[in-house]
Amino acid sequence: MYDVVIVGGGPAGLAAGIYAARARLKTVIVEKLLPGGQAAVTDFIENYPGYPEGISGPELVAKMQEQAEKFGCEIKSEEVAAIDVKEKKVVTHTNTYSWKALIIATGADPRNLEVPGEEKLTGRGISFCATCDGALFTGRTVAVVGGGDSAVKEAMFLTKFASKVFIIHRRDELRAEKIIQEKAFENPKVEFIWDTVVVEILGENRVQGVKLKHKKSGEESELAVDGVFIYIGRVPNTSWFEGEKDAAGYIITDENMRTSVEGVFAAGDCRKKEHRQVATAVGDGAAAAMSAEEYIAGLE
Repeated sequence: MYDVVIVGGGPAGLAAGIYAARARLKTVIVEKLLPGGQAAVTDFIENYPGYPEGISGPELVAKMQEQAEKFGCEIKSEEVAAIDVKEKKVVTHTNTYSWKALIIATGADPRNLEVPGEEKLTGRGISFCATCDGALFTGRTVAVVGGGDSAVKEAMFLTKFASKVFIIHRRDELRAEKIIQEKAFENPKVEFIWDTVVVEILGENRVQGVKLKHKKSGEESELAVDGVFIYIGRVPNTSWFEGEKDAAGYIITDENMRTSVEGVFAAGDCRKKEHRQVATAVGDGAAAAMSAEEYIAGLE
């Protein structure tokens, strides 16, 4: 029996683990991959407090993990098969973890374009992670689809390798932070294609190009590229959760991270909120752990 079981080992889960374990609660984080979530595959983070020169995502995650384990938080690399809220159990393929309080920090996965060619060519020139795959496109031409922070940040990272980076955006202005936009506009390797959507990804065994449609004129065209990186939003990993969620599947919580299910809390990108940054995820995780501590104290 654990006091706190945390499902998900991204920044929200790790922060929750630090706070819960430091409160002398028996705590375990269950994460199917390596800890860190999206932060672990982010090349460079320059807006996390305390690092004025910036820090790589993997390095920041390693520090968080070290801190959580220092206070006694266990971290298990296991894939969750089922979560039984009524029985208060998390079941993996090898173990069962019972809890007094559960913190859901399962994050969200990239949203697909859902156009012809995408399924066939994913992993064959289509990627959702520039940090993972950018070096594969050294000296080549790539397209980034999207206009938010992630899209523009990853496009800038890709300029380290690619000879040309097209940013394809469905609107006529970006949604990314102004400072990120400024860097992109100044980079000679970056070219913007506005008011345009991808309607097909072209190629047989590898990506060879994209078919585009201008939203205002309806005109279609083709653009030759060697790779396509997709950043058009995310889908929360909450399909199993039967508590209150919004129409997009994000878990609804109060300001203390309490869900509609007693003893269950949510933190990070899986919950409904306006801003999704490493710093906000860490804040969520800390709040969820403190709320869990108060809940457990009430039980006792």
